[in-house]
Amino acid sequence: MSESETVMNEPGAATRAPAGPRLWGRLQIIGVLLLATLLGACSAVRLAYNNLPTVSYWWLDGYVDFDDAQSLRVREALDALLGWHRREELPQVLALLRQAQALAPRDITPAQACGFAAAVRERLLATAARAEAPVAEVAVTLSAAQLEHLQAKYAKVNAEYRNEWVSLDVAALHDKRYQRFLDRHEDFYGALTAEQRAMLRRMTAESVFDAKRADAERRARQAEIVALLRRFQSERTPAAEARTAIHALAQRIADPPAGPWRDHQLALQDEGCRNLAALHNTATPAQRERAADRLGRYARDVELLVAAD
Repeated sequence: MSESETVMNEPGAATRAPAGPRLWGRLQIIGVLLLATLLGACSAVRLAYNNLPTVSYWWLDGYVDFDDAQSLRVREALDALLGWHRREELPQVLALLRQAQALAPRDITPAQACGFAAAVRERLLATAARAEAPVAEVAVTLSAAQLEHLQAKYAKVNAEYRNEWVSLDVAALHDKRYQRFLDRHEDFYGALTAEQRAMLRRMTAESVFDAKRADAERRARQAEIVALLRRFQSERTPAAEARTAIHALAQRIADPPAGPWRDHQLALQDEGCRNLAALHNTATPAQRERAADRLGRYARDVELLVAAD
């Protein structure tokens, strides 16, 4: 993935959902895409949601190049996952949107921002957990050639990330992140004032985000994933045992053990919550009305998706 942040943070910071391009991450990515559709053009939400199995399949296939039998299994699993999500998760997503809509006209605290992010993370992890069984069934069938394909894809994605983020000097990195955050805020709130823009630029410049550290962590995760998949292949691991191993790894990624990376993630999370609250609290009545209206339109689209089940 590229730098797909939350409103004021990097991957895995505020929501701390399992991140990074990986085999089961590509199956679980449906959960992330479900959230992403709610942050895109409102008129496209239902179309994007209903097309998630197809989009997710081609994304996954780009990483491992499925054979015919695997393709059938993955397509079936993605269709089933979307059906489950529509029945079980969309009502909870709708409740979160209504909660956010109610908060939009008022000032919020960093704790409220973090609480909402934690609720989103819980929903993404629920989808990831639901995907573990079909992921395991496919993972144990991967061939040596497919694992080579996966490593080559990792190499390509990593090169793109280095070129887009790690290679930038400090000024260029700050400017790029500022522009991304500005675009996202203005899409949601409308045009920001000069004071709000200055605040956003200051927040970007003072961020603890470290592209090199993020790059090193993603590479470490990828190496662990490839090693696990190679073990499945060499030991002919049963799917049930593979699922247990996949679950353990996903949990370590979602909730890193004590150490520098966990500390960095927590610092990013706290930073994101503070920044989001501070920026929202400067919003004018018109900006807050626009935000509440946008969230309301998202919610109405989700209601229609639930009703279509």
